[in-house]
Amino acid sequence: MTESRVPHDLIVVGAGINGLGVARDAASRGLRVLLLEQDDVCSGVSAWSGRLVHGGLRYLEHRDFALVRESLRERERLFRLAPHLVRPKRLIMPFYAHNRRPAWLIRLGMVAYDALSFDKRTGRHEVLRRDALLRRFRGIDQHGLGGGVVFTDGQVEYAERLCVEVALEAVGAGAEIRTKARVEEPLLEGSRVVGVRYRDTTTGTMHEAHACVVLNVAGPWIDRIFRRGAPEQPRLNGGTKGSHLVVDPFPGAPDDVVYYESKTDGRLVLVIPWMGRYLIGTTDLRFDEDPGEARCDAEEMRYLLDEVNALVPGADLTPEKVLFTYSGVRPLPYAPDVDEWEVPRSHVLHDHAPDLEGLVTVVGGKLTTYRQLAEDAVDDVFRRLGRKAPRCVTAHLPLPGVVGDLEVARRFLLERGLSTRSADRLLALYGGRAVDVVASAGDDADALRVVHESTGALAVELTFTMRRELARTLTDVLARRVLLAFEPGHGLESLDDIVSVLARSEGWDDARVEREVAEYRTWLERLAVPGRQPAVQDQPVEAGP
Repeated sequence: MTESRVPHDLIVVGAGINGLGVARDAASRGLRVLLLEQDDVCSGVSAWSGRLVHGGLRYLEHRDFALVRESLRERERLFRLAPHLVRPKRLIMPFYAHNRRPAWLIRLGMVAYDALSFDKRTGRHEVLRRDALLRRFRGIDQHGLGGGVVFTDGQVEYAERLCVEVALEAVGAGAEIRTKARVEEPLLEGSRVVGVRYRDTTTGTMHEAHACVVLNVAGPWIDRIFRRGAPEQPRLNGGTKGSHLVVDPFPGAPDDVVYYESKTDGRLVLVIPWMGRYLIGTTDLRFDEDPGEARCDAEEMRYLLDEVNALVPGADLTPEKVLFTYSGVRPLPYAPDVDEWEVPRSHVLHDHAPDLEGLVTVVGGKLTTYRQLAEDAVDDVFRRLGRKAPRCVTAHLPLPGVVGDLEVARRFLLERGLSTRSADRLLALYGGRAVDVVASAGDDADALRVVHESTGALAVELTFTMRRELARTLTDVLARRVLLAFEPGHGLESLDDIVSVLARSEGWDDARVEREVAEYRTWLERLAVPGRQPAVQDQPVEAGP
């Protein structure tokens, strides 16, 4: 067992959006921060949401006005600080005779939503008559339709890229991020937590790290982190599973996000344009197993398909038309006697003293409000350290992709010989940093060749993510950096070329290549369609010369 006696002020457990936000905020205020993650940046629930940045319209039903206001304020900040990744998106909410929420109540909620977002730069809601709604969404079921409302929230198509940029900001501010580092137990001096023991999952070796405060920000894994070597703690996570389906554009599909009441049970269902296709979700089911094992099941798929086919009669969506699925477990507070949809979405800082003094667990939280959660948590860390908290600066710091003029960047990319498709792809994923990606190729013309035809992805992206974006494995690259994992073929049609590029760049031998490919194919199982084998190839992949 190796050991590090150099103390940190703070150890953060978990590299989802909330843990990364904490690391960034703490480091930017001068704390010595170590973040430990069992897998990779954004490898957990942060990647498995509906990818909307929203104010939480339905939280108004619970009269949680403070959370709605916080969410709307943070949504506006993301529009300003990450405009290359987070963009305003119009949503339609139709009025149907079967709705459990009457039209007048939805209109009232919209008035409150606008009032609570008084500082927004986007437009206010509009009430549409039936004929106006039919012109906007031609494929919608007309039976019992009485009109609807259109309002604005936000979308982050590439949640993984948002997490990567927050991680880069954290590292730039001085935080240390170690991935493939699974925390297994606390280091104790009496009842005080003075650090953690963690396992390097690539080598199997155990290590120790010391800190004055340990912050457990492991999302739905929070109850699984310190089961060994510590007194038993109360259950804090009551997460629910949410599953999504991904389909190609279908007859009658909307141009806007549609947010509507299920005919079956009154739950709210979403149809979301995403990456040139459609994301359909979500379910909300109690889930007490390992969050990493959450998968969409046949019943969930049938429920979602039936709902969309009812909303869009011409859609004719069947299980055979589902490209892939994904599921995640929401990190909600444990509330066994409360219906799933009524569990609070606000975050809580749980102090484990006196049993485990110095350990704090973040319960709850959501993507939209990650920055405010981080500010609250870091303020609390300073209090525990007995130090005055410097002013938080993250409310005004843009993310790394917000550099330069995107039109100037686009001209630069085209002048380097990139196709319009490849240039637009780079700008969508990296913002202004697309220039850095291409510049990293130097004079190597081969680095600028396309390795994935349908998207225009370039060889240089693969090496850039390994060297500049904390990626360590093939799965890190494809699933959480260049995002070819979410294309219909998951990048498998180009895997020979992709692996050859990485093998040459990173010095992988044949054994490493075989292991990387096997791990990626295993990862793809979480995208499987119920009743269908994962779309993996059986032939071996060669590392190339």
